[in-house]
Amino acid sequence: MRDGVGRLQRVVLLGGTSDIGLAIVERLVRRRRAAEVVLAGRDADALEEAAERLRTCGATVGISPLSATAAGPEVAAAVRATLDVRTDVVVHAVGVLPHDDRDGDDPGLATAVFDVNTTGSGVMLLAAARTLQAQGHGTLVALSSVAAVRARPDNLVYGAAKAGYDALACGLADQLRGTGARVLVVRPGFIHSRMTATHDEAPLARHPSDVAVAVDRALDRRDGPTARRIVWVPPAMAVVAAGIRTMPGPVLTAVARRLEERGG
Repeated sequence: MRDGVGRLQRVVLLGGTSDIGLAIVERLVRRRRAAEVVLAGRDADALEEAAERLRTCGATVGISPLSATAAGPEVAAAVRATLDVRTDVVVHAVGVLPHDDRDGDDPGLATAVFDVNTTGSGVMLLAAARTLQAQGHGTLVALSSVAAVRARPDNLVYGAAKAGYDALACGLADQLRGTGARVLVVRPGFIHSRMTATHDEAPLARHPSDVAVAVDRALDRRDGPTARRIVWVPPAMAVVAAGIRTMPGPVLTAVARRLEERGG
């Protein structure tokens, strides 16, 4: 719950070692907007390292381990237990980005990407949204991607998986209106991070800190009939996405190939 002057008190990061997720939380801590942080994830050593990073910024940090073998019901229960009560912000930053999925010919790769980015993440989103709805306040920050707008030839599986995630997050944003809880759907373009380290840089590339600034600003906006639920990073990505969404298939394929040839 926000304190007497409107500051956030408790923030939970699902995907506690994510570069983007940690950048968001660190900005909230440094600006004295978060007093308590809970990092939830599967890599105990990496979680402890991330926790220490936030402690040096002045936060009280707890760790909530998530089992690598847990299925849907267990994952949902773990998320609900982690959020408990009085959570102000939940940042969902769980996902995988394969180095090369354009052909979609590897069933194992496709299964792994959909399991993490759509199925597993969807279960977590639902559990978090229901918990915030029950407590009557709080914001769920869902880290999607501009790739969710359309599965392009150069990111076929990832784009399709993110599209399912994004659709659920947007549906929850609509469903929670008027409940006191809300959802922010964040759609970054290419972000420099460990996840994208093996990928060629795309146009309008940004850094995790840019996403953090955009989310921080969006958290200040109160919900209402015209409240913005989509956060584009950078804002110009909204224009790019509109072009991608309406571009004829052959043109989109040609553009993707041209960018690939240029190393973009």
